[in-house]
Amino acid sequence: MSSRQATVERNTKETQIKVSVNLDGTGDLRCETGLPFLDHMLDQVARHGLIDLDIKAVGDLHIDAHHTVEDLGITLGMAFNKALDRKGIRRYGHAYVPLDEALSRVVIDFSGRPGLEYHIPFTRGAVGGFDVDLFHEFFQGFVNHALVTLHIDTLRGVNSHHQIETVFKAFGRALRMAMEIDPRSADVIPSTKGAL
Repeated sequence: MSSRQATVERNTKETQIKVSVNLDGTGDLRCETGLPFLDHMLDQVARHGLIDLDIKAVGDLHIDAHHTVEDLGITLGMAFNKALDRKGIRRYGHAYVPLDEALSRVVIDFSGRPGLEYHIPFTRGAVGGFDVDLFHEFFQGFVNHALVTLHIDTLRGVNSHHQIETVFKAFGRALRMAMEIDPRSADVIPSTKGAL
């Protein structure tokens, strides 16, 4: 059984979220957020990252989805940070993923420093009733608490569903690459500083 597992619960007056991750999983997702399109995107991360995710989120959706989406990104980032011993990992990961006319690139560095560059020129403001502006909040929450540097660029696309799906698939693949153990340096922190 993988030791790269963690469970984090985060409860506020706006949301109650529990996330369990297995970074060496098979791509299994159990997800209840009340936001079907977000669940669909998280399924892409699990499947293409070979990460098992168990997510339960209850939020103030009667107001809007903002708090739930942002707090889910925060909690997911906390779970990744808790589960991942950075010793021996490849550290860097990248992926280009197409879906029909859309193409996105995601590059990640488990640097120990939060940073987000996010460039998605969405062609419409909502997909399936989901406000696409909230994806920025999700990724900002994730990088702040996973302590990663993340660059997201949609290079082309006219269908917003295709645009964001390529991002989440590429995110999963980039995570998978960056978290992989390099057998040549399994006991080494991948930094000249000796710490991440």
